[in-house]
Amino acid sequence: MSELAQFRAGTILRELIRHRVRFVVIGGIAAQAHGSPSLTGDLDICYARDPDNLAAVAASLAELAAVRRDLPAGVPAVPLDAQTLRSGDMFLLQTRAGPLDLLGTPDPNLDYKQLALNAVAFDVDGTRVLIAGLDDLIRMKRAAGRPKDRIELEVLGALREELDRRA
Repeated sequence: MSELAQFRAGTILRELIRHRVRFVVIGGIAAQAHGSPSLTGDLDICYARDPDNLAAVAASLAELAAVRRDLPAGVPAVPLDAQTLRSGDMFLLQTRAGPLDLLGTPDPNLDYKQLALNAVAFDVDGTRVLIAGLDDLIRMKRAAGRPKDRIELEVLGALREELDRRA
């Protein structure tokens, strides 16, 4: 599979929904939904980790021809089935529709259940999905602490201030 597959978030989202995967969009696309002008080239989701949902995630990954992109050269790939998904928490994948990152717990204190409580529904590429709430996004970016996350924190913080000012 080409590492340069055109990124089509809508294709990935529709496949997840078709398989009834329970997830919340996080990361750059969630930030864009809240008004960030930052660009992203991947889809990040936090997914429910119960057995039924792991089976649904695995089925959608098979349809998307997903492979891990985070394995060192020479390390054999294992199938992305429910058992594999249960044994890990974060999977960096390449699909036929571009990069997809699966995070079971994107922050030590945030998982699917907590994120779903504060999530809001948005249309992304014509698909209605749950997007992490702005305050949860800020928490995740703060916890990640990478340089790009610190930059995005400034943008998200400004969005939070503007929303507070309007309220």
